[in-house]
Amino acid sequence: MSVTLFLSRSPSYLIISSSLNSKPPRTPKLTPTPTNPEFSVSVKQPLSQSDAAIKMPAAPWMQGPLLLQPHEVIDFSKPNNNNKSLNNAKVEKADKALTEKVGVRGTRAVNKIARSIEKLRKSESSDEAQKDSGEFGFGDCLEQLGEDKGSRNVRKMPWERDEGFIFRRTKKEKAETEAELRLDQALLARLRGEAARMRQWVKVNKAGVTQGVVDEIRMVWRRNELAMLKFDVPLCRNMDRAREIVEIKTGGLVVWSKKNTLVVYRGCGYQSSLNSFVKTHAGVAGSRVVPYYEINSIESGLDEKMCRKESEGKTLPSAVFLKEDLNSQPISGSLYERETDRLLDGLGPRFIDWWMRKPLPVDADLLPEVVPGFRPPFRLCPPHARAKLANDELTYLRKLAHPLPTHFVLGKNRKLQGLAAAILKLWEKSLIVKIALKWGIPNTNNEQMAYELKHLTGGVLLLRNKFLMILYRGKDYLPGRVENLIVERETELKRCQLYEEGARLKAIEAICVDNGSMENTSTSGTLSESQYIQTEFRDLKNRNTEGEIKLEAEKQRLERELKEQERKLFILNVKIEKSMKELSKLNGAWAPAEQDADQEMITEEERKCFQKMGLKMDSCLVLGRRGIFDGVIEGLHQHWKYREVAKVVTMQRLFRQVIYTATLLEAESGGILVSVNKLKDGHAIIIYRGKNYRRPLKPVPENLLTKREALHRSLEMQRIGSLKFFAYQRQQTITDLKRKLADLPESRSTDQRECEVSQTIR
Repeated sequence: MSVTLFLSRSPSYLIISSSLNSKPPRTPKLTPTPTNPEFSVSVKQPLSQSDAAIKMPAAPWMQGPLLLQPHEVIDFSKPNNNNKSLNNAKVEKADKALTEKVGVRGTRAVNKIARSIEKLRKSESSDEAQKDSGEFGFGDCLEQLGEDKGSRNVRKMPWERDEGFIFRRTKKEKAETEAELRLDQALLARLRGEAARMRQWVKVNKAGVTQGVVDEIRMVWRRNELAMLKFDVPLCRNMDRAREIVEIKTGGLVVWSKKNTLVVYRGCGYQSSLNSFVKTHAGVAGSRVVPYYEINSIESGLDEKMCRKESEGKTLPSAVFLKEDLNSQPISGSLYERETDRLLDGLGPRFIDWWMRKPLPVDADLLPEVVPGFRPPFRLCPPHARAKLANDELTYLRKLAHPLPTHFVLGKNRKLQGLAAAILKLWEKSLIVKIALKWGIPNTNNEQMAYELKHLTGGVLLLRNKFLMILYRGKDYLPGRVENLIVERETELKRCQLYEEGARLKAIEAICVDNGSMENTSTSGTLSESQYIQTEFRDLKNRNTEGEIKLEAEKQRLERELKEQERKLFILNVKIEKSMKELSKLNGAWAPAEQDADQEMITEEERKCFQKMGLKMDSCLVLGRRGIFDGVIEGLHQHWKYREVAKVVTMQRLFRQVIYTATLLEAESGGILVSVNKLKDGHAIIIYRGKNYRRPLKPVPENLLTKREALHRSLEMQRIGSLKFFAYQRQQTITDLKRKLADLPESRSTDQRECEVSQTIR
């Protein structure tokens, strides 16, 4: 790339630009040249047009001079064309606007880069720099820096970036199934082709792969070597787990799967193993014919004991049956599964039909219903702490419980002492216990489950719905060892208190003996105490003492209940008075109009005609709980604006209330009541506007209540009715209690007579 030097009239300014552009800029931006005399050039002498190279100033980061040909140097001392002066001025303004704010900052950045390069180039000789001075550029310097980067501790350039490692997302490899490992490819291809054409299946409901589903699969296997299953929630959400459950319970191999459907292969030696087992059983039984139902039982027992242990090229004989023990299998899986299994070990049997990912939770239904000697744990809150959880603590614990595994699976409502004991044992290692509820089990009530567990464990319920329950052990929870230590400490403290009390009494007795009798001495063991006991408790020898104690306790209970009922009745009466005052204020604001004495008359024929017209009308005015207020009368006049008859529908049950409403509507609106008819729901009130009807100037009357006031009045009336009903009930209860109190002495005398009679008989 050649460089062109533009010189101006002033010897203190010059511009360097690339020669790739054939036309130089018209009015270039002038920048001051460095004051270094080594790179300065004199412009007083005119440039010669000879072929000799001209030495020009170079950039600060270049070690050698810049040599240019004479034709590459442009002299700006020549005058410009006059016809382009206007365009040159515009370009000069644009260049000035672009480079005006970059001056000092750009110079500083260039000087900083130059100083860094100078430090890096100190070790190199000046001869090599002179040799490559004509072709050395900024890019060559950067290349050399890149070569020496590994051998020297250099600072990175501003435009250099660290090359980080990019981890591309790898596609999850599909794990090989048990059928792909054990069966031949040709056989597997044939079975999959047949499975894709199957149209009959066994439905697996929410309860999972139950014994009934297994029996249906075996019935299908008698006629066909393949059986298709269709899964409902929740197993359809995890088909890998569904395949494992099916293979464990049926002993077959899943050869084909699609969405929520699995096809199970019964195995090559299924029929032969069954026939040989039946023949052996028949020979042992005395060569008798085995009935059909016994074959079913034999087949089910055979399949439960069957365990396939095939490998490549080798197959165990069908007469060898091993009972698979899931609990004795070696621990495998991720660290998460192993830690959860270690946490749940010893709590109870696992739930094989678990529909989510492993590890398998504990089946709470298989735990004992009653645990001998079980009692709720002793709880003690730390000092200066409250056992109740705050809102932020509750939110934090719920978020903490979200990633935790499920510990138990529950399907029954009552008799959960075994589960409570397991929860208490788990709380020593974990703060939170997650309990999932089984699907497809009828009559499950999560509210009753939560109540039973809270009563047995004393924990805090964080979450409860129809799928999950989360229990927190609480702030006042104490582990078993700490609880025993605290109980022992409390017992020792009580023993010390009793010992101190006995020592104090002995000291008081010793002081009384030394100082003689005192005025305020105790009467324990004295004659006065004996006389007092004989006076107050002379009837202790009677055998009716127990009955009298019961009667006295019953009397106190009735008196206490009577006092409580009277207090509630007093509160109800206060509320009734308050509601009556509010209702009286609302009734005072309502002034119903009186019916006009000079009312228009209609004939019977007209009445029947208006009645038919009103009953056939689709548009009507419905009265709600507010009754008649100003909006009802306004709506009635709006109906009369377009028709002569208006129909009002009310839902009142009592007929006298309906008649009162119809009369009030007639008086307030000024119309004529035609009829009151019974409908399927409610009553219809037909009102005729009259022959001399004139629309009022103000359709909204001022003497009635507003819509809000009418609702308030309706609520107050309803409240008064309810309060009076409850007050009547309280009054009846008080009357019954007083009658029972009055009958107590008679029952006491009756019991005494019965006791005397029994003593005489003896």
